[in-house]
Amino acid sequence: MMESARVVDQLVVWLRDYVQSANCRGVVFGLSGGIDSAVVAGLAVRAFGDNALGVIMPCYSDPEDAEHAQLCAQALGLSVVTVDLDETFDTLCEALPVADGAPRLAVANLKPRLRMTVLNYYAAARNALVLGGTNRSEWIIGYFTKHGDTGVDLMPIAGLVKQQVRELALYLGVPQVIIDKAPSAGLWAGQTDEQEMGISYEQLDRYILQGEAEPHVRQLVDRLHRQSEHKRRLPPMPPLQLE
Repeated sequence: MMESARVVDQLVVWLRDYVQSANCRGVVFGLSGGIDSAVVAGLAVRAFGDNALGVIMPCYSDPEDAEHAQLCAQALGLSVVTVDLDETFDTLCEALPVADGAPRLAVANLKPRLRMTVLNYYAAARNALVLGGTNRSEWIIGYFTKHGDTGVDLMPIAGLVKQQVRELALYLGVPQVIIDKAPSAGLWAGQTDEQEMGISYEQLDRYILQGEAEPHVRQLVDRLHRQSEHKRRLPPMPPLQLE
């Protein structure tokens, strides 16, 4: 088990130094009602106090998610705003060939990309940087939306696997109901991370940290890592010779 107090202190100092070096005043981030964004919120409040802003962005979401987001904000003393994206999502879908049988994931991924547009607006308006909530487990296998979850300036928990995120959540005082709920990206009703990944976070974390896994887990994680490599890189640029 890691020493949560030491990790939190390191992350808080890192956040402050990076934001100061960018000549910014604070941070903004999405508050989804899940554990990852709750831990980001806890770190942000410790680092920036009133200059940390959580943005709740329902988009045909489970109402419980917004309730948990508000519960988290109250527990941590976090300032929040709510931007309802239902109508914006509808308008965008009407402008796209969604009704012509677009893949489910292509439609669902409009939601995190809309949310990142909102966060970058608030960041620009407040002279702040955008924090992302992607953890190491998700980063390794590409379980995030390209130009959605990763359309951010800083990723404070990307070095922590899911179990370590849970440990920080306990230390930071995240409400237990959020720690205990099944992780979900909220892309559609009933969706859960582990169901979509095809393995449990426990299996994934053990492979990442210890290199131990059942053959089918090892094969799946390695394949997902290879297939998602483009999501972890900057866009490639051709090596032109102009002279």
